[in-house]
Amino acid sequence: MGSNPLLATPAYWDEACRHLGRRDRVMKRLIPQFGQARLQCRGDAFTTLARSIVGQQISVKAAQSVWERLSMPWGGAQAALKPAQVLRAPSSELRATGLSLRKVEYLQDLARHFKERGSRAPSWSDMEDEAVIAELVSVRGIGRWTAEMFLMFGLMRPDVLPLDDLGLLRGISLNYFSGEPVTRSEARDVGEAWAPYRSVATWYLWRSLDPVPVEY
Repeated sequence: MGSNPLLATPAYWDEACRHLGRRDRVMKRLIPQFGQARLQCRGDAFTTLARSIVGQQISVKAAQSVWERLSMPWGGAQAALKPAQVLRAPSSELRATGLSLRKVEYLQDLARHFKERGSRAPSWSDMEDEAVIAELVSVRGIGRWTAEMFLMFGLMRPDVLPLDDLGLLRGISLNYFSGEPVTRSEARDVGEAWAPYRSVATWYLWRSLDPVPVEY
């Protein structure tokens, strides 16, 4: 996976790891456990958002399985998915990959949004995090969580704290509260020490639950 030329790694990662290790005892222990593994970006906005929709409310393993079946006709799981491919595919074929009817509709709406957006809109890379989220949540099927996954995996923004992510909350529970349930407010408080690299800390907490890297 790391050899795929389509994948990129955030330039800030090593500095973020040093910062987190200095600021947080849990991060100081966690980060060395995963060697040279890094968050990786495909550089393709539509594919990242489509993968995020596929992954909504199911496990990482299940999402990967569905994505492999979905992408097989168009080059496989490492290939970039194109809006036109989704729009041409019959709904029945998309459903056959394991997608729910609702997720099929969400993917189709996302594809239409990209087709209509074209080159007229400003580049997301020039927009603030909240501005990107505001545009994305206007698309059917994209909520704040999916938009935050795009910020992390599509734009490689360093300081995203996805408080609606169950994996993040579970990771904080196990690593900071001895397994006791945590509220969003408690998670936000823990995350304050991670700024301005909350995306990186979140990624390591995900890894503490599942050694297989999360991909979008």
